[in-house]
Amino acid sequence: MNQIIKRLSEYKLLPVVTVKDPQTAVKLSHVLVEQGLPAIEITFRTDAAPESIRLVRKAFPGITIGAGTVLDIDQVKIAQNAGANFVVAPGFNPLVIDFCLENQITMIPGVDSPTLIEAALSKGLELVKFYPAQASGGIDYLKAIAGPYENIGFMPTGGINPDNLKDYLDYEKVMVCGASWLAPSSVLEANDFNTIEKRIALALSLR
Repeated sequence: MNQIIKRLSEYKLLPVVTVKDPQTAVKLSHVLVEQGLPAIEITFRTDAAPESIRLVRKAFPGITIGAGTVLDIDQVKIAQNAGANFVVAPGFNPLVIDFCLENQITMIPGVDSPTLIEAALSKGLELVKFYPAQASGGIDYLKAIAGPYENIGFMPTGGINPDNLKDYLDYEKVMVCGASWLAPSSVLEANDFNTIEKRIALALSLR
């Protein structure tokens, strides 16, 4: 198994964040490391993403960093240069996936159908992002479309929260869950790290 994917499957949770200030990403990463969850996905939804990845990598060399919402090859290159361990996409772009495979970059594309699962299998991918998880039909829909397929794992993301987290993690084909509720933008911008610490502790207790 790919070592990055193996690490994510051990953590079970991948905090997904969007930040406007790179220093906020560093502060959050400190909390995550202290809480025993040394992993973060920083989305490319703001211009602060590359610098955030760079500063987090510098401050915490051992943390597992993903670049999220990666839509094209240029963003893959920027993420790699900044220090990301892997990239995540909301959809399934064959050009981006092929570039990552050719350059041995761990890539987790988004899927929401059997057709896309089979496309991922045809490229030898081990892990795909089930997105948007709840809006697509939740755990029941995931079980229905994932059932026929072996040798591939899923990372549900979108609408995951403490009320349904365990339902997803109890399914053997779910390797890790994207956890955007742990540190949403509104809480980060308020510097409310006390709330974030409590949410992380609760999520870890549900793994």
